[in-house]
Amino acid sequence: MIKRKLLALSFLVALFSCKKSEETLAEMPTGWEVLETPVESSLRGLAPLTGDIAWASGSNGTWLRTLDGGQTWEHGVIAGLDTVDFRSIHAFDAMTAIAVSAGQPAVIYKTLDGGKNWELKHQENELAFLDGISFSSESRGFVVGDPSEGKWTILQTANQGDTWYPLDSLPGAVAGEAAFAASATSLLAEGNQLWLGTGGSESNLHYSKDMGSSWEKFTSPFVQGESSQGIFSITSIGEGEIVGVGGDYLKEDLQQGVSGIFVPNTKEWVVPEQEPRGYRSGVVYFPMQKWLIAVGPSGSDYSKDAGITWHSFSDEGFHAVKMGHADGSVWASGAKGKIAKLKY
Repeated sequence: MIKRKLLALSFLVALFSCKKSEETLAEMPTGWEVLETPVESSLRGLAPLTGDIAWASGSNGTWLRTLDGGQTWEHGVIAGLDTVDFRSIHAFDAMTAIAVSAGQPAVIYKTLDGGKNWELKHQENELAFLDGISFSSESRGFVVGDPSEGKWTILQTANQGDTWYPLDSLPGAVAGEAAFAASATSLLAEGNQLWLGTGGSESNLHYSKDMGSSWEKFTSPFVQGESSQGIFSITSIGEGEIVGVGGDYLKEDLQQGVSGIFVPNTKEWVVPEQEPRGYRSGVVYFPMQKWLIAVGPSGSDYSKDAGITWHSFSDEGFHAVKMGHADGSVWASGAKGKIAKLKY
């Protein structure tokens, strides 16, 4: 077992070393450019498109949009729902976006006119709690929710969110297992693959190679056993490997069991030699610089060796971090209306 993990570790190092030789990269991120926004809501939903265009959403029904890199913002309340927390948002372009609530009512809304009007596209039952959204293509997307009757809630759309329906085959969940909506990134859809990182009584990585027709489950090395613990966010580093971050949101300084790298070739986890500096709620891979960026309430970390070692680069705290779809920009969002762009 140890030998296989060392081989996996060596493979990750070689993979990233090869990638780095292709171009000249910055040594490290230099911090965050914190942008001024007109809201005080907690912003966990984040959907940047380019260095200029980004959407965000959060508590008090808040939505925001910038078209000029954060110099100015349009904002409002989704469908007048000023008590609802929209922790997930996915933007297709400057005019079109989908927002998903966490808690009750469990709803999915869509705008076609830049946020001026929002139309209800789906509502789950009164017990549902929706945790995150991920699209594998321009038209096909998925929303994950906490388990119901021993099965995960996973909705899918094939028409940019106009209609939603459950997967035919849903992965099983043990009692007390849950997903986290801290950054709405515990679900990852990529091609025909679905990945779901969980926590609570158990922390697992659920995997489907065929858009949810069949599932495998892999036990994670993350801290687990309590409702506040587990995997909070996952990202792909481009060769099939999945990097996760999390920990215990009630113990923000805990630095063990807060990150891991899953290697599909061996179906095993690689535990980092140096983990992030505590609980982290969001992670993203930034291919332009070959960095992983992780954020949490207590600060921000980066890794330039596929998540094997992490280093702090900022004390700025955030809930979520995302990469722009069209260029080399990384954005983060957090408490009290805070949004920022990565500096490097």
